[in-house]
Amino acid sequence: VHLVESGGGSVQPGGSLRLSCEASGFTFSRYSMSWYRRAPGKERELVASISSDGGNRNYADSVKDRFTISRDNAKNTVALQMNSLKPEDTAVYFCNARWGLVYWGQGTQVTVSS
Repeated sequence: VHLVESGGGSVQPGGSLRLSCEASGFTFSRYSMSWYRRAPGKERELVASISSDGGNRNYADSVKDRFTISRDNAKNTVALQMNSLKPEDTAVYFCNARWGLVYWGQGTQVTVSS
């Protein structure tokens, strides 16, 4: 099983980034997918989640109207479009797959700073 995140980097406040997670080794279309993040000195928190068929999406209050989660079951990918980024969005972002079993990616760093 592999979950490989990409797309992280450094951006100025107000900027945008698009994270992507490529999955392999399991039946992707059966799993709900989520993005979590862990900021320095803080607990890991759920940022956004999407159901297996993409019909249901949920967001943390702190990112609503700024972030959008999407998935492509044909390509085994899940993405997180992040707009209007703020310094408090700085964190390591992790891809998560859940359907009974839980899988995690290795994380990708997002830094928002002027």
